Amino acid sequence: MSQHIHTTKDGSSTLFSEKFDQYYHNPNGAASESLYVFFEQSGLFKSLEKADSLTVLEIGFGTGLNFLLLAEHLKQNHILTSVDFYSVEAFPIGKETASGINFTDHISDPEITDSLPQIFDSLKPGMNTFQPFEHLELTLHLFNGFFEEFNPSNLTVDFIFHDAFSPEVNAELWKDETFSKLAGYSHENTILTTYCAASKARAAMCVAGWYVAKARGALGKREMTIASRSEKKLKDFKRLNESRLSERYLKGDFD
Repeated sequence: MSQHIHTTKDGSSTLFSEKFDQYYHNPNGAASESLYVFFEQSGLFKSLEKADSLTVLEIGFGTGLNFLLLAEHLKQNHILTSVDFYSVEAFPIGKETASGINFTDHISDPEITDSLPQIFDSLKPGMNTFQPFEHLELTLHLFNGFFEEFNPSNLTVDFIFHDAFSPEVNAELWKDETFSKLAGYSHENTILTTYCAASKARAAMCVAGWYVAKARGALGKREMTIASRSEKKLKDFKRLNESRLSERYLKGDFD
């Protein structure tokens, strides 16, 4: 899959995918949007302050940005929490492309930025496990393949980063079957966040049994979406009408 490196407005790199005709991240700021959507709004940063261990599942490893931002936060704040970071990527970038990506405005530690080309260079089909940082309890479980083939045993996650290409170009990852599968990896208090605010995607979450809310979007986007298996986890956000969205989805209103 051909990609072209693009510098976003906050200085961090993203890629433009010719296959999906779409940027991997928000051109107004790749790192800024990721930090806001997946780390701040989800409550992950706060959870890291008190949890002994956490498990994250990301749909769409992409450039590895979210994994590197997590590593940077752990290292800069001397956080000893043990984190297992699972991610799925069907179309991994190559070592040379990874070497050209620049996140240095947001990730200052060379040990972290230098790990990216090595990860992609070592990647094999199926599940790959990496522990690239000597002084961090951070393990990357990177599945090279399609989400429908992803089937780890006994996986229960605390946070889900739904960071796939948009429903317009990658509809398979925004269907109710996908969110049902994600629910199977979740517990009552699991939080799912995504940059996407599409009604059909939100309705698919509702059909799969998620409680769904909206939050202010990042960098010029009006809204983003946050979901949980528990209503109480969404008490600080504006809830949507899950039953109405489910009804409309099942009637085919969004087709």
